[in-house]
Amino acid sequence: QVQMVESGGGLVQAGGSLRLSCAASGLTFSSYAMAWFRQAPGKEREFVGGISWSGSNTAYADSVKGRFTISRDNAKNTVYLQMNSLKPEDTAVYYCAAAELGRVGLRTDEYDYWGQGTQVTVSS
Repeated sequence: QVQMVESGGGLVQAGGSLRLSCAASGLTFSSYAMAWFRQAPGKEREFVGGISWSGSNTAYADSVKGRFTISRDNAKNTVYLQMNSLKPEDTAVYYCAAAELGRVGLRTDEYDYWGQGTQVTVSS
């Protein structure tokens, strides 16, 4: 059974930083592309950043480029999202996702497994 558990969310002031983690089990983690999505109240779930199975390729939404960094540790079956210079508009529930295809996709339907999400709230 695949499990993906996010952690690291919380309340932070604008300009602050948070580091999200997603620990995966029940899958061959090193062969999956991983991504972070987010969903704000009343909005659709959107792509934030993704990383290929090897870690050699990454992609980011324009809204977070230069502020967020995705990374992975295949030995620990964990993907991370380092979020710096946070803004109130970054407030959302953040989800990690895994794609068996191994390459980064931008759409939710390209991902096979999802975590339950972790809340990130940025105050102004």
